[in-house]
Amino acid sequence: MGGRVLASSLLQPSLSYIATSTAHGEDSPYFSGWRAYDKNPYDPVTNPSGVIQMGLAENQVSLDLLEAYLREHPAASHCGVGFRENALFQDYHGLKSFRMAMARFMETIRGGKARFDPDRIVLTAGATAANELLTFILANPGDSLLVPTPYYPGFDRDLRWRTGVNIVPVHCSSVTGFQVTASALQAAYDEAMAAGIRVRGVILTNPSNPLGTTVERAVLEDIVDFVARNDIHLVSYEIYSGSVSAAPDLVRVAEVVEDRACRGGDDGGGHRSVAARVHVVYSLSKDLGLPGFRVGVVYSYNDAVVATARRMSSFTLVSSQTQRTLSAMLSDAGFAAAYVHANRARLRERHDHVVAGLARAGVACLRSNAGLFVWVDMRPLLDESTVAGELRLWRRVIAEAMLNISPGSSCHCSEPGWFRVCFANMSLETLDVALRRLSCFVEKWNKCI
Repeated sequence: MGGRVLASSLLQPSLSYIATSTAHGEDSPYFSGWRAYDKNPYDPVTNPSGVIQMGLAENQVSLDLLEAYLREHPAASHCGVGFRENALFQDYHGLKSFRMAMARFMETIRGGKARFDPDRIVLTAGATAANELLTFILANPGDSLLVPTPYYPGFDRDLRWRTGVNIVPVHCSSVTGFQVTASALQAAYDEAMAAGIRVRGVILTNPSNPLGTTVERAVLEDIVDFVARNDIHLVSYEIYSGSVSAAPDLVRVAEVVEDRACRGGDDGGGHRSVAARVHVVYSLSKDLGLPGFRVGVVYSYNDAVVATARRMSSFTLVSSQTQRTLSAMLSDAGFAAAYVHANRARLRERHDHVVAGLARAGVACLRSNAGLFVWVDMRPLLDESTVAGELRLWRRVIAEAMLNISPGSSCHCSEPGWFRVCFANMSLETLDVALRRLSCFVEKWNKCI
């Protein structure tokens, strides 16, 4: 009998542009570092010499609080209904009880400084889906979005791959702490328009990933004026808004919108109200540490955007079981407030611990007050101040220190030598192992110069 012909040896039929496109972004060092970890993951008992994952922005420091709540309230785990209620068809809009609970929780993490209408909340299967959904709504293929750098590497996939929309980086400098300015936005906008690229909006991550900083109110006001002046949209990506652990507190775009509405609905510059061009993306993945639950939110002040997002949300629904479980938890106002307070305190303690450990190793960080990571300055360790030099250093850190940290170039940082280091996705004991490894790496490097 003849040998079996493998499919890979046959002429393959052509696939779609999306399937063959490289816009998925997974060739980035950001994802390559994950693969290095996956091949050889650290375990204190079974693999103590493995790679420690410091490239994953995951919040595990407060999971015990959620676990304790569910033990004390078993009805929440059982969703309070029978199998049939969860199994049957659900409204695309999501359960009213859960949208109300989400609105209250979003108000809680903002200290009651802004209000959210449950009827403007559109649920999605995580923030990734929310960002893509909004991109589909706001822009056409070939259009572009302005994104201040450094930015979350996943944006290259989430905003571009399936939508056909481009990203125009707005480069920010360490001289200003990487704070974006209206002048930098305007320059990027003008350059794109001059090149025939239509700009449809700005994506602002606040608090910033990877910087771990909050946007100053004056800067946020300038950005709101900028989008009104240029007749474009603003998407405020706020998935770390409940993880601000030190001053200055976060000023949310909802506060700016509501303040301007109180002044008469005008943006102060003779333009029509900015509210209709402002949209918020939120998720429970970071503040509650529940990325596996896949719960994201699109919140918009624009009726047409809300209506369209609801129609499109049928592609990215959240299960009824998930909604009912989390609705029970988040509806408990006392628990929600206590959790937010405790989580912030724990993140600040962890942040201070890692910054102190890095300082002992002779490594400095950008001053930060939010998020699950620090923006680390390793420029003194570069053999040359280029992206190539940064990537050589990154490969050495993985190979010699066995640490996966994210190089700044994967975040489109224009200054080589900055790295994002995550600290909340592991135990304190593992973090101390990582800090000792990095200290040894730096000490070895210093002896070689």
